[in-house]
Amino acid sequence: MRSKVVQQLLRALIALVGAGVGAGLTAMVQQLLAQANLSYHVPVKTLVIVYISMCALGGLIGFLLSNRLLRWFVDWGNRLEQRMERMPIGQMFSSVTGLICGLIIAALLSQILNFVGASLFTTAISAILYVIFGAIGLSIGFKRARDIVDMQDKFYGFRERRALRKSARQARESAEEEGDGEDAFGQAQAKILDTSVIIDGRIFAVARTGFLEGEMVVPQFVLDELRRVADSADAQRRSRGRRGLDLLQKARQEPGMRLRVDPTDWQDTEETDVKLLRLARETGGRVVTNDFNLNKVAAVSGMKVLNLNDLAGALKPAVLAGEEMETTITKEGKEPGQGVGYMEDGTMIVVEGGRRHVGETVQVVVTTVIQTSAGRMIFSRLKEEKES
Repeated sequence: MRSKVVQQLLRALIALVGAGVGAGLTAMVQQLLAQANLSYHVPVKTLVIVYISMCALGGLIGFLLSNRLLRWFVDWGNRLEQRMERMPIGQMFSSVTGLICGLIIAALLSQILNFVGASLFTTAISAILYVIFGAIGLSIGFKRARDIVDMQDKFYGFRERRALRKSARQARESAEEEGDGEDAFGQAQAKILDTSVIIDGRIFAVARTGFLEGEMVVPQFVLDELRRVADSADAQRRSRGRRGLDLLQKARQEPGMRLRVDPTDWQDTEETDVKLLRLARETGGRVVTNDFNLNKVAAVSGMKVLNLNDLAGALKPAVLAGEEMETTITKEGKEPGQGVGYMEDGTMIVVEGGRRHVGETVQVVVTTVIQTSAGRMIFSRLKEEKES
């Protein structure tokens, strides 16, 4: 019952607005005619009839459209409420900022309309301008939230980044004087792991081989980020986060694995990349990552990071199965019919059926590449035999 009463009141208000628009249009037409012809005069009786007719027509149109307008406003309000519930605080702030900017523009345009003369028509147009520009500003603020947040980060983080670049430059100059990879006391620099390299897991295999000097440090804020990823609603992200936590747990239980959790954190920023670089600067460690964006941020800040993908690229095989190459068979192999040649770097090439070509340079096709602790071996066959 109450909802029906409210609906009827709202329909009556919309009808009144329509009547006001009709009266405003009539007043505007009268003013234009009066300015165009100063001797123009409309009888009062005729003017009253026109006003009443236009108000009635506007009210009728408003009343007929009121149901559709009410449904549109209710649907729009429900969608807005749902968006607001799911909206992050940064996006909410940018939407409000866009709304305020749109209302300011509408206010400026309304002031220009006031120079024409105050009337019901100019008041109605002003109200429409406020609605239109407010909605446009709100929409732009909602869609461009990421850009506005980035602009705020650039504005508020200017001093921090300037201090970071200065400290990074001093650390770089100190490292050049004292030797790369070691601190001022000749000790190996700590390797600070980020989320991507922990989930990848190859860093622990590198540490087992003994090539990674210094202890591995996992910051507490990286551990917290891993937990958030492991609790994600997305199945793929959840699986990656749990893999990272499992690998960390196994690494901490391995004897000889130097792994430490650092509780250092900063409350003035939520950016993990910024915290990683700040921790590396303050402790003299090196960040180990697979994140391309972190590499770019570190380059802008003048700091160096260790990228595990770059290491993997440097260690990838020079040749792959199926590739063709040329080699000189220098001696017989251990197995019947085999011949042996060597690459320029000393890598052994075993050629099936190559015994009869000892001393000759032949074209071969790689079949298998084997990497062992003793080195790399390439198994191949003669190209002519493959073609036959």
